[in-house]
Amino acid sequence: MSTDDVAAIRSLTDAECWEFLEGARFGRLAVAPAGRIDLFPVNFVARDGRIVFRTAEGTKLLSLTVNTAVAVEADEVTGGQARSVVVHGTARALETSDEIEAAERLPLRPWIPTLKQIFVEVVPTELTGRAFALGPEPERW
Repeated sequence: MSTDDVAAIRSLTDAECWEFLEGARFGRLAVAPAGRIDLFPVNFVARDGRIVFRTAEGTKLLSLTVNTAVAVEADEVTGGQARSVVVHGTARALETSDEIEAAERLPLRPWIPTLKQIFVEVVPTELTGRAFALGPEPERW
């Protein structure tokens, strides 16, 4: 990797990752029940060191009960830059009335006209992020 390549990629601090996630609204949830990886688009809210999204009964929720280890990825491309943040963590459906009431106060609504009455939180075990300066591929020779 050349010094130009290194300058084009920068690791984000944890604080920068959370700042990005708190402004993001859309990402992908990766689950791996029974060793098969699945990806689901999700809209989410990042607050207080966790990620919360809504879902309904179905494949996504079943996957989370089989294997609670998940990853959430969010990215953006703006101007000449791109950022990507990946959160590895443990997912669980919120169950107590206090947890659900707190989640209902978040600015989190389904984007499509379906009922998604189950709130899921992801508590991070690892957080990584990178920023990229976009540009043309350099000359090889």
